Amino acid sequence: MTQTRAALRPTVLTALLAALLSVLLAPAPASAASLQEVTGFGSNPGALKMYRYVPDGLPAGRPVVVALHGCTQNAAGYASGTGWTTLADRWGFSVVLPQQQSGNNLSQCFNWFESADITRGQGEAASVAQMVDRQLADVSGDPSRVYVTGLSAGGGMTAVMMAAYPEKFAAGGIVAGLPYGCAQAAGSPYVCMYVGATQTPAQWGDRVRAARPGYTGPWPALTVFQGTADYTVKPVNMTALVDQWTNVHGADRTADVADTVAGHPHRVYRGPGGNAVVETYSLTGMGHGQPVDPGTGDAQCGAAGAYFLDVNLCAAYRLGKAWQLG
Repeated sequence: MTQTRAALRPTVLTALLAALLSVLLAPAPASAASLQEVTGFGSNPGALKMYRYVPDGLPAGRPVVVALHGCTQNAAGYASGTGWTTLADRWGFSVVLPQQQSGNNLSQCFNWFESADITRGQGEAASVAQMVDRQLADVSGDPSRVYVTGLSAGGGMTAVMMAAYPEKFAAGGIVAGLPYGCAQAAGSPYVCMYVGATQTPAQWGDRVRAARPGYTGPWPALTVFQGTADYTVKPVNMTALVDQWTNVHGADRTADVADTVAGHPHRVYRGPGGNAVVETYSLTGMGHGQPVDPGTGDAQCGAAGAYFLDVNLCAAYRLGKAWQLG
């Protein structure tokens, strides 16, 4: 038995060494894309940070989505919680994630209510616009397929970008957000959030038109997600958004489609040309947050957590489908 063991020992050692070498010399798996900070993207008058997610091997000519986080959030958390990075890998587009700094706002809210930050060519709005230009240049993105979306204060800033820079965005998605100029119309951001501003549809529309004087090009289409039990941004703000953007598009305020999606009321408003210009999801019983639907199903995305609410509907997926990203 001793002789047999001795005879086997070199064979065993050789096999072990071969196995070890095969592991060491095997090609490393391709690394997954990760969030990257981008500096030097412009004059950055709003003093924001720019992050982006670019799937590995992304070809030229692909869409760009700008995703704006809510108060107390950051770019990385919003990227993963919403599901946008997962969809970027699946469908092939890049994501720009602006990040607020506490020096601008202690709660890290985008300043959707400050005139200096919501005016074309100024403040945070100009910084986000510069990020779009940098991203399009760096990834050779499709300038006709740039979209913007955000939650809460990020939703308010989404309306800002759609109004002040309509030529840059094909469409926008506002989650628990506010109409453009709401704080100025209400006299206070808090009145806007908790009560709403009293404006006619034409007055709401005039606020958008005044943000981009002389603009004759197409306005971005809008999709809105709003919880019916949201006590931070009252549902009346979704009504105001419908009033504002149907007016801008020359559409009436009677829904052309009224159905349910995942059990939640869904409405579509078509413009004079028959295309959908405003779409709404009224999320029954949902509080303040981003709708997500965690799981591995085709229509599922996002991760539940603080301000990421599992209501069996993923806002990012619905927006991506509306924007024909995948």
